[in-house]
Amino acid sequence: MKLYNYFRSSASFRVRIALELKGLGYEYVPVHLVKGEHKQPGYAAVSPALLVPTLQTDEGEHLGQSMAIIEYLDETHPEPPLLPRDALGRAKVRALAQMIACEIHPLNNLRVLKYLVRELKVQEETKNDWYRHWVREGLEAFERELSRMPASTYCYGETPTLADCCLVPQIFNGRRVNTSFDGLPRTMAAFDACMALPAFQKAQPSSCPDNEA
Repeated sequence: MKLYNYFRSSASFRVRIALELKGLGYEYVPVHLVKGEHKQPGYAAVSPALLVPTLQTDEGEHLGQSMAIIEYLDETHPEPPLLPRDALGRAKVRALAQMIACEIHPLNNLRVLKYLVRELKVQEETKNDWYRHWVREGLEAFERELSRMPASTYCYGETPTLADCCLVPQIFNGRRVNTSFDGLPRTMAAFDACMALPAFQKAQPSSCPDNEA
């Protein structure tokens, strides 16, 4: 398999975590978003949407969208599972994951932030205020959801799930703009538990071959 990705992309980070948790080898193909490499004709042939990540399967198929990629990996390489065995558990984990992937992340990804600065002429610190506001508001909602669930080491249960694959990259990106994570005990406990695992350490941006690019 090949993973076309950018080291700071939280969506790419999610997929790297899933691959590491499952112990799957892959070729790391860097696509530098800040330099606009995702908009070059060569990458358009890989991803018509011009987005990262893209997973190239062993059969040569190209898959986009991190959540779809992770579920594909979970179905084709079911151990260890990233979704619970029961329907209710799967729904709860997907809901937690989507709170980050569908509610927080779209407001703060690179193209939105660039639009705020370039087209709307927002100042850098105002842009960062925007980022911090939506991350903090989203994680407060995430914490409320966790507080309704039984105590657990990770977001849901005693093994990492799709929800943890989404949470950890969001915390990393929030830290880059000094987002406050005070008052989020369940959320940060799950983050800390994840970061104690080698899979999460290996997947983090500082471990990527293009992290100095």
